[in-house]
Amino acid sequence: MKLQIHSIGNSYSEQAIDLILTIQQKEFNVPLTIHDQPDLLQIESFYKEAGGNFWGAFIDGELVGTIALVKFDERAGAIRKMFVKKEFRGKELNIAQELLDVLISFCRENGIDDLYLGTITVLKAAQRFYERNDFEKIEKEKLPAQFPLMGSDDIFYHSNTTL
Repeated sequence: MKLQIHSIGNSYSEQAIDLILTIQQKEFNVPLTIHDQPDLLQIESFYKEAGGNFWGAFIDGELVGTIALVKFDERAGAIRKMFVKKEFRGKELNIAQELLDVLISFCRENGIDDLYLGTITVLKAAQRFYERNDFEKIEKEKLPAQFPLMGSDDIFYHSNTTL
C-alpha cells in the first residue's frame, strides 16, 4: 500500500463527493448535502483559480482522503474538506498528517502565512489533530472578515505557517 498525494481537479469531483458525504452523513450524522457544498462540483474554479488548491490522497488508485485550501486574502487561507476514509485513519498510514503537511508546504511556497479553519463540536479527533499541529482555538469573532464561513462550523482554529 503506497500513499500518493497530488492535486486534483473537477475530474475527481464525483469521488470526492462520495468520500466526503459518506463521512459527514453516515459516520457523523452531519446533515450536509451536496447542495450545502457546491464547491465540490467546481473544484478548479472555487479552489484553484483564487490561488488555493485541492489535494487527494490515493492508495492503489483509490481516493482515501482529501484536503483543500481556500485562499481568501493575500496572505491567508482556510483549510477545508479535510477527510480520511475511516479504514485508512490512524498513525500507521498517517494520511491526515501527510495531507496537512502538503497543504502547509504549499502555503509556505505561496506566501500564505495564516491558516484558519472551522470544524464542528462532534469532530473531537479532528480538534485533537489540529491542536497537536500547533493550531490554536480562537473565538469566531477573531476570524478575519473575509473568512469563508460554513454554516455548520462552531469551533475555529488559527495557525501561522511561518513558525
